[in-house]
Amino acid sequence: MSLSTLARSLLAATLLSGTAFLPVHAQTTPQQPPKPDASPASAVDPRIGTGGAGHTYPGATMPFGMIQLSPDTAMTDFHHAYAWAAGYQYDDPTILGFSHTHFSGAGHSDLGDVLMMPITGDVRLEPGDAAVPESGYRSRFRHATEVETPGYYAVTLDDYKIRAELSASRRVGWHRYTFPKGKPAHLLLDLRPSIYDYPGKVLWARLHVATDGTVSGCRTTRGWAPGRTLCFAMRFSKPMTERTLYNRETKVAYRGFGGPGNHPVDHEAQNGRELEGVFDFGRLKEPLLVKTSISPVSEENAVANLDSEGQGWDFDAQHNKALGAWNKALSVIDMQGTAEQRTQFYTALYHVMLAPTLSMDANGDFTGPDYQRHRADGFEFYSTWSMWDVYRAQQPLLAILRPDMSSHFIRSLIASQQTSPFGLLPVWAYQGLETWCMIGYHAVPVIADAYLAGVRGFDAEAALKGMIRSATYGPYGDLTDYMKIGYVPIDKEPEGASKTLEYAYDDWALARMARAMGKTDVARTFEKRSDNWRKVWDPETRFMRARTSSGAFHTPFTPAAAAYGSDYTEGNAWQYSWYVPQNIPGLIKVLGGREKFTSRIDELFDTKVDPAIFKNVEDISGLIGWYAHGNEPDHHVAYLYDYAGAPWKTQQRLTQIMQTQYALRPDGLAGNDDLGQMSAWYLFTAMGFYPVAPASQEYAIGRPFVSRATMHLGNGHDFTVTADNLDDAHPYVGQMTLNGQPLSTPFLHQQDVLAGGELHFVMQAQPPA
Repeated sequence: MSLSTLARSLLAATLLSGTAFLPVHAQTTPQQPPKPDASPASAVDPRIGTGGAGHTYPGATMPFGMIQLSPDTAMTDFHHAYAWAAGYQYDDPTILGFSHTHFSGAGHSDLGDVLMMPITGDVRLEPGDAAVPESGYRSRFRHATEVETPGYYAVTLDDYKIRAELSASRRVGWHRYTFPKGKPAHLLLDLRPSIYDYPGKVLWARLHVATDGTVSGCRTTRGWAPGRTLCFAMRFSKPMTERTLYNRETKVAYRGFGGPGNHPVDHEAQNGRELEGVFDFGRLKEPLLVKTSISPVSEENAVANLDSEGQGWDFDAQHNKALGAWNKALSVIDMQGTAEQRTQFYTALYHVMLAPTLSMDANGDFTGPDYQRHRADGFEFYSTWSMWDVYRAQQPLLAILRPDMSSHFIRSLIASQQTSPFGLLPVWAYQGLETWCMIGYHAVPVIADAYLAGVRGFDAEAALKGMIRSATYGPYGDLTDYMKIGYVPIDKEPEGASKTLEYAYDDWALARMARAMGKTDVARTFEKRSDNWRKVWDPETRFMRARTSSGAFHTPFTPAAAAYGSDYTEGNAWQYSWYVPQNIPGLIKVLGGREKFTSRIDELFDTKVDPAIFKNVEDISGLIGWYAHGNEPDHHVAYLYDYAGAPWKTQQRLTQIMQTQYALRPDGLAGNDDLGQMSAWYLFTAMGFYPVAPASQEYAIGRPFVSRATMHLGNGHDFTVTADNLDDAHPYVGQMTLNGQPLSTPFLHQQDVLAGGELHFVMQAQPPA
């Protein structure tokens, strides 16, 4: 199918909100699913449902785009905001407005910048109570009126009878609002609310109307990344009949002197902490179009971004461009299967390609972690780095599918490290700024894995220097003690057991890259450090445990205990005691050999666990026994049976996870998608293999869940996975061949994948004898 033909099919498809995958509720127009035996290109199913579980958003964006233009159903106080981390909750009855920045699947949150709401009739300046929509500017809506396709979102605002449509280019959000005839049309801009909101979060804002009608401004917030400034510029397809700029702040001791007018309608600009603007357009006979650009650097750059990417007023043309971009992006894998399988598969691939996000203006300017303006030379700067999550599968998948993008990503990481006041690689960063959320220095395995997968186009020497700096900066997470005594003492640093384990893996990944670069001394140093996991292994309890500075294991000890700031990070001893991906044979040995090792994993999955144990740790979800698929530390565990000679047990557990943790429902994704990690786990697993230890250049083989998938690798080769007898009655792998030759072990070398070829499975009803 040609690109233009497939783009038209994307345009026609309707998708629905509510989860990481397409839910099974009403559609605005009936859709005919592609046939299971369709050609690979036409099998791309763009119907991508979002919102609700997984903390994903349903709005319009481009692959790795800077704009995420999406509806917000609530922006609540941060104490109660976890469910609204993406701004949208499927069960909410009203829409607050449409803002331009969102995270996809984050467990914590921020953003929701530049909130806009179209209104007819009287204008209310407060959002009001969701239970009483008429009390404010929010509006009721119905899922039956929502349309969601890649790069497009539409909904009817029932209280105003307005049809709202959204699309996006990389730096510009495109709006089309169709107002009811005969009703006064208004557009409200509210610079006060924010995702994860609280009183005083907005430190300062400014709003300005230029003589040509361009509306621009900035706001600085004290959020996840404190002191973040986001600027914007917008233009309208119709001239304003009137505009009113408000500063709603009341608790101010001194305001200075007024401007050349005494009323909000007199003002061309406002500065303050609670700004709103209302723009009136009279009674329109045709839709109102709005184009809004953003910049993490300056108001001037926001206007320049709008000039660069916001040409013309053809909303449908921009919509088609966005669909074409997504069509091209999603076509890196051709998958054949049922309509349900294709919906799940391409939804996951869509989510993998939402982050990191472009964080650079059209002129190359970006804001670094030093809060200063910098210029990207020869690369695009990307941010939104949930490193603790994405190093496991999302970035390793992109390294082989999109090495061109990985090169930009790594150059961005290097640029961040070189402009960091501490000289550190990003930990959890967005719009160039660091949040210091989560643990480890997991930019290290991201870079190492990409380098070992053949990604080039970046300065490997500079990268290694930054990796070493991050791994040796003593004040970070008590690396001082880790480097001195081999573990992080719990009496000096919280979550000492988890930090020790994760540092040890990162050290191993650093050593792998150093050795590949011929840096033998560096490799030896960090290979030795990678064995520090043994310092927190307790042979008596057979768990990984935190230790104090004296060397004693921390007491009291309960393997089930989990709490923020405890011995473990978002987990307990059951979940973290498997985290030695760099030395699984060593872990098998300390657990007493293969049989005891597999029995212990069985116990992990089979123990009956009361979910209430984790009621105070909201990130732990998707429980199967102690195994928590909704959070990342367990993501490799089902594959560990392979290393103990029991691959059929891996196949059993993968079937169990896929059947219980992914579904076509509004709550069909456990936990948070975490910037594409949950989705990347699904994709690798669906194709039959998984990177248990990124930077190892090895994949553990599980079992396929799709009958055919061809990866169009970034090096120009194709790697295809095929399966015979694939159905629910045949869940076990009977035979495996690689390019026609039998595979005797459940492992696949990365170079075999990168070289192209075919991995073929023959499935059977029972485990092999």
